[in-house]
Amino acid sequence: MKTVQLRKAVNSDWEYISEQISLEKPLVFVFGNRYLLENKAILTEVKLLFPNGEFVFGSTAGDITSQYVDDESITITAIEFEKSKFVIKTANVLANNSEINSYETGKKLIEQFDTKGLKHVFIVSEGSFINGSQLTLGMNSGTEDKLLITGALCGDAARFEKTIASYNEVPKAGEIIAIGLYGETLDISFSINGGWTPFGPERIVTKSNANVLYELDNKPALDLYKKYLGEKSKELPAAALLYPLKVKSTNEKQSIVRTILNINEEENSMILAGDILENSRVQLMMTNVDTIVDASEQAALQALENRTKKPELAILVSCIGRKLVLDQRVEEEVEEVLEVVGKNTTICGLYSYGEIAPFRGEQNCQLHNQTMTITLISE
Repeated sequence: MKTVQLRKAVNSDWEYISEQISLEKPLVFVFGNRYLLENKAILTEVKLLFPNGEFVFGSTAGDITSQYVDDESITITAIEFEKSKFVIKTANVLANNSEINSYETGKKLIEQFDTKGLKHVFIVSEGSFINGSQLTLGMNSGTEDKLLITGALCGDAARFEKTIASYNEVPKAGEIIAIGLYGETLDISFSINGGWTPFGPERIVTKSNANVLYELDNKPALDLYKKYLGEKSKELPAAALLYPLKVKSTNEKQSIVRTILNINEEENSMILAGDILENSRVQLMMTNVDTIVDASEQAALQALENRTKKPELAILVSCIGRKLVLDQRVEEEVEEVLEVVGKNTTICGLYSYGEIAPFRGEQNCQLHNQTMTITLISE
């Protein structure tokens, strides 16, 4: 595997942040600031850099390399597989101008792949309109839970205005890109870790609809949430990223962390990043910088377990909520991962509105929030 990385900051030219080598037909990740990606000239620029490349664009809440974590830039990671191949499929959740069906979109997207020799699928999905819980359920049903899928919901800094993504075209809303990796020699592993601690009483979801939470213990959910936040409730909805919910439903083995994306004052409700079922048990969560950094280190250590080869590429997907907690120390969690996986491993990735991966020891993918998700790849 060969990789090349470049970076373009605001009002700057492209600069190489790796050795400049020629690649024949690379997979090219183009991650970065949504405003910069909306500039139609970007597509032309990246095609000039890699004339035979296959380009996957995604807006971020911060793009990640071993040298930088940056909100105001675009980073390119071009990957040439020497023994393997990749196939790219797309779908658009807004394509039919009808009611969004995230489950069917996910199912049909995965069903496009020839399953013979398919080792892994990496997802770059828009993060504004999609119901990530239903997307992952649909993808799992399309594979009968027999395919490893990891990935990310794109971000838009902490603005939550619009996310964009695309394959070989100007990035746009509603797009989902699936990259299928094929090859006998591929060694792919993953891990997730959060580092968030529950506090306060456990409460029962007594009224919800999909990803909208209305009542806890038969009381308005937003009122209860504001009560616990106290003075910080004045900073909603942004403050909600620092206090997600631990959710344990009756039909799931493990707890899921759910970010609160927005609030509805009129309905006294909260809009979550994924589904929250009635009769689920929920609890507030909090964390600190050191705990988040330690969790990223643990994720890297777990991802290395049972590998037969050293990783050549590490794709990091971390949540916007973690980035807000880390603030000026945001690079520390990336540094911990790099320390574990080795300095010869190419690091790329993004801060996201949702992370896609199975729980440890499982095969079916789920939507996660507030985690560091690591996908390690080598040939």
